[in-house]
Amino acid sequence: MAKSTAPKPRSQGMHWIANESRLAKYSADGFACGYCAKTVEEGARLTLDHLRPYSKGGSNHPSNLITCCDSCNSARGNRPWGQFAEKVAGYLNIDAAEIKKHINRCRRRKLDRKAAKAIIARRPSWKALVENNYK
Repeated sequence: MAKSTAPKPRSQGMHWIANESRLAKYSADGFACGYCAKTVEEGARLTLDHLRPYSKGGSNHPSNLITCCDSCNSARGNRPWGQFAEKVAGYLNIDAAEIKKHINRCRRRKLDRKAAKAIIARRPSWKALVENNYK
């Protein structure tokens, strides 16, 4: 039997990003979904969305990540993020250009991992934000 030459799908597992990096990204993005703007105070279960999907060669670099609620992340799938932003804008009855501008601003923000590490060290409640993805 001949060996398959097809590339193996990329997989990153559950713990692909350090907790302080995840918390720093959530903080930089205002603890709100980049697409629908739902916040943790409104009950959003936060995740990180790869703007260029990891499965399509996207990296784990912060400029390729956006804080995203679980609902939007699941609904987006692998379609282009700009196309998904337009769909979200349609059901929220807002301008898609505003969502796209917001996401591009978030992509350029620097992460404060030092502050995130300090929060992790002194507040046990941080786990509710960064570990909800693993349940």
